[in-house]
Amino acid sequence: MSPHATGSRRRVHRSVATGLPLALAAALLAAGTAEASSPGAAQVTRTATLGDIPLGAFSNALLPGSVDNDRGVDLGGIGSDIYPAGRKGEYWTVTDRGPNGQIKVDGKKRRTFPVPGFDPAIVKIRVCGDAIEVIDAIPVTTSSGKAVTGLSDQAGRDEAPYSYDAKTALSYNPNGLDTEGIVRAADGTFWLVDEYGPSLVHVSTRGKVLARYVPKGLHLTGADYPVVEALPSVFLHRKVNRGFEGLALLPGGDLVMALQSPLSLPDGDAGDASRTTRLLRFSPRKKSVTAEYAYRFDPVNVVDPSEDDTSELKISSIVAVGGDRLLVEERTDNAARLELVKLDRRSDILGGVYDDDTTSPSLEQLDDPVTAGVPVLGKRLVVDLNTVTGVPLKIEGIARVDHDTLALINDNDFGMTDGAGAFDAQGRLVDSGIETTLVYVRLPKGL
Repeated sequence: MSPHATGSRRRVHRSVATGLPLALAAALLAAGTAEASSPGAAQVTRTATLGDIPLGAFSNALLPGSVDNDRGVDLGGIGSDIYPAGRKGEYWTVTDRGPNGQIKVDGKKRRTFPVPGFDPAIVKIRVCGDAIEVIDAIPVTTSSGKAVTGLSDQAGRDEAPYSYDAKTALSYNPNGLDTEGIVRAADGTFWLVDEYGPSLVHVSTRGKVLARYVPKGLHLTGADYPVVEALPSVFLHRKVNRGFEGLALLPGGDLVMALQSPLSLPDGDAGDASRTTRLLRFSPRKKSVTAEYAYRFDPVNVVDPSEDDTSELKISSIVAVGGDRLLVEERTDNAARLELVKLDRRSDILGGVYDDDTTSPSLEQLDDPVTAGVPVLGKRLVVDLNTVTGVPLKIEGIARVDHDTLALINDNDFGMTDGAGAFDAQGRLVDSGIETTLVYVRLPKGL
């Protein structure tokens, strides 16, 4: 397929009849059925599934020559977040850093990148019947129009990248982004969050990184786009692979980003045991952080009755629902609950003692932050997704459809699994069989 380039953006050619990319339309298969639960409870009213789209064909249509071998991997990971695109049934989504897994070598886990040329992409989808259609895609690129890739940024801070079989070390890339949340601003530009920095990333309408906002003291050098140290330095202590995961656009234009897991303060053990994570409020107009909030997870066995490891708690999505209110998803890999919170000015902890990483005990070490005088955000349970029949596991994207309906999408990890068995003897993916699935959930009460 010969893509048409417009600046750093290359649109995938589409069929006039179907609206689907020509090179991909034949591979797009639909599956899924609507599920329902008892009257008066939240229920799934519609289910749609993304068919098989070869990752190499998808990537090379955006950035020709970027992927020489997709190892049998299909497009996936677009459920890292979802944001309404304006027209009914259409949404902007974002992939994460691409196919990746873990393989133990000599007792230590190595992070694998089976398709190292993959470039994170903003993907526009349409729900059509029981199918998810890809109707547009925008590669995320550097100032010079090159792929940012999803490779790790910095040696000693990020996981060392390896080939699909964990035998060959790959190069770090300071441009690399592990993209997660997405919103679209009124001017048509996009904002993303990233787990590596952790970062807030401003992206043009054509996918070019305009600025990457990172914690003070990160000292990321060599990136082919502007890097601005504008976030509190305490966020340098994010857990590996647990940076910013959720992003919301408030009605007034401010952004809120959620740290997926508690900071490792003063160390990893404290972070793993903690139930207190943090949200940041950012003003695009001022280009600075204007507030910080402490968010308290429920006990892990409340969120997921089958789990007893507190370190499995994560925030994967936040959604603005009017005023300064947010819908926050607390989850493990097997369960999720949605909580409603209000961003109260009295709860702002920005610039206080807990932004100093020498404070002892740290915010993350406090057994009860409230009794210690920390203004933790209040919250109210909206829905326990574990009780809603038909909701897939690992929901990472949530969008508000109307006053009582949400669109939820899962991250299928590109069909990847961990371990040496993820690929066969020929180096081809042994697919997990988990599909990218979007469901509409109607709530018994409006938000």
